Amino acid sequence: MKKSPILLATLTIAGIFLVFLLVAVLLGRSGSGSALVSVGEKIGVIEVYGPIMSSDDLIEDIIDFRDNDSVKAVILRIDSPGGAVGPSQEIYSEVLKLQKKKPVIVSMGSVTASGGYYIAAPAKRLFANPGTITGSIGVIMSFPNYEGLMEKVGVSSVVVKSGRFKDIGSATRPFSKDERKLMQSLIDDVHSQFVEAVSLGREMPAEKVMKIADGRIFSGRQALAVGLVDELGGFRAAVGYTAELVGLGDDPDLLYPEVEQPGLVERILNSTLGSIAFEARQRWKVGPQYLWTGM
Repeated sequence: MKKSPILLATLTIAGIFLVFLLVAVLLGRSGSGSALVSVGEKIGVIEVYGPIMSSDDLIEDIIDFRDNDSVKAVILRIDSPGGAVGPSQEIYSEVLKLQKKKPVIVSMGSVTASGGYYIAAPAKRLFANPGTITGSIGVIMSFPNYEGLMEKVGVSSVVVKSGRFKDIGSATRPFSKDERKLMQSLIDDVHSQFVEAVSLGREMPAEKVMKIADGRIFSGRQALAVGLVDELGGFRAAVGYTAELVGLGDDPDLLYPEVEQPGLVERILNSTLGSIAFEARQRWKVGPQYLWTGM
């Protein structure tokens, strides 16, 4: 009997659909990489690498995992010296919301300092390697001064302003006594916000935090001794703890956020200027920073 072309087309389309569905299921059950389809209960993994200069992408990943019922816990894998205050505080707030809904575990890499530690503080449990650089609870804000150079080349600056503090931080003159006092007051306030965040996240009296919140860095082992981390161990130790916590066995599935491909302009910059372009973008950021500058 001659088969209908419509029937053959329908069967072909159905077969192709089943193949794609099978591939999606297999990828969804994979223990690493981003999943096309979320199948079964998983541990979400969000990686925070490099200076924290923006928060949008990280916050989007945090919200996606918070709303994904198949994600039973989230591991933040942090390797960052910190960065700008605003983005660090925005990420901190979302981590705090996530922690209230499902467990958040932090795995520290080589460096989790200043703003990197700030966003880690609300987590349920913090893992650090014995040699991880962490701590650096403090605020920094720097201003260049080109006054001497300008005098040598015969260049001067004329400023018209509406108030005596309007050009505070000018690169063409030193700080006045009142300006330095004003800036120190700002830094102290932002620093107190850092201390409050650590005190809340670590359930540690603010007075105790203040004793170690002078910008000093700690090794992971030292941080454990002063209560800034909970346990020494690497990423696999954090995965094992998290899996046991939420009952996912010895070989849990890990779900990573989908990686966005860089745009054309960013690809051109990366290929032609590489690290120079990246560094230039970071240096353009201004304002107070939760940043360890030893990197």
